[in-house]
Amino acid sequence: MAEEEVSYATVKFKKKKHSTKVKKEETVYDEVEVKMSKGENEAKEKTPDTNDKTSDRTMSRHRHYKQLACCLGIICVMLVLGIIAVTVYHLYCKLSSDTEDLRRNQTNLILQIHNLTRDSTLLEKQLAEKNQELEKKNEELETEKKNLKEIIEQMTTRRDELNVSRAQWSIDAYCPKEKNSNNRKCNACQAGWLYFEPSCYVVHNAERAEWKTWEEARENCRGKSSDLAVVINEEEKKNVSKNSWKDNENKRYWIGLRVEDGKWKWLDGRNLTDSSWMNQPPSDGHCAISVQDEGFKSVRCDETNPWICNKKALSV
Repeated sequence: MAEEEVSYATVKFKKKKHSTKVKKEETVYDEVEVKMSKGENEAKEKTPDTNDKTSDRTMSRHRHYKQLACCLGIICVMLVLGIIAVTVYHLYCKLSSDTEDLRRNQTNLILQIHNLTRDSTLLEKQLAEKNQELEKKNEELETEKKNLKEIIEQMTTRRDELNVSRAQWSIDAYCPKEKNSNNRKCNACQAGWLYFEPSCYVVHNAERAEWKTWEEARENCRGKSSDLAVVINEEEKKNVSKNSWKDNENKRYWIGLRVEDGKWKWLDGRNLTDSSWMNQPPSDGHCAISVQDEGFKSVRCDETNPWICNKKALSV
């Protein structure tokens, strides 16, 4: 807005001595009117210049406003362009980053494909080698199978021959030929064994250095398809006790009786029921010996003694 100059009238009140009240008021008003008229004249004289100056200032301000508006417009345009530039830059950076990530992922994918191809090739190679090994192993197994088949055939042949030999041995042992004749006479027990129905006995009067423990003596009997002597009845007990050995200085032999679970048991699983046969109570680790004319006695199984084997006699 244009500023206008305003002239103010100066009012002065003068006090006159020796005048009345009415005169004072008139005088004052007169002076005011005079001052007012002077001020109006001066204002009239000054108004043209003042208006010109005011117009110039208004124009100048308009120009300043226009320049300011132009500057603000330019600044706004620059800000918009800057925002656009920053946005474009960020988009460019984002696109560049995405492009780089895609390129990196593509590179990784190519490496993975390469590794998979390499692993596949290696696996195929390993499978081929394994297949060759299996084929070789299969050939070896076939060869072993063939060898085992031959061995089985040989063993079968030998078993048959052994059976024949055993049968022949049994015939010779139980049915020996008579002197000066091809005739055979069969016996219930093989040669060297003593018959007492229903069993055959063999007494081992070994030298003292060759005496055996109860377990060792039993193993020796098993090697002869027999076991340590088992007594079934009183008559057999008397036969074992009196008539089987006369050359043994100690006259004591292992028999098939031992302590199991706190009881006297025979090797065929029977318990010793007649307590008169064994006057000594059962004690762990003890086995029975038969003493000539004295019956059965209990001794430790790890002692060494001669022994008696028996087995079932043949029915002739």
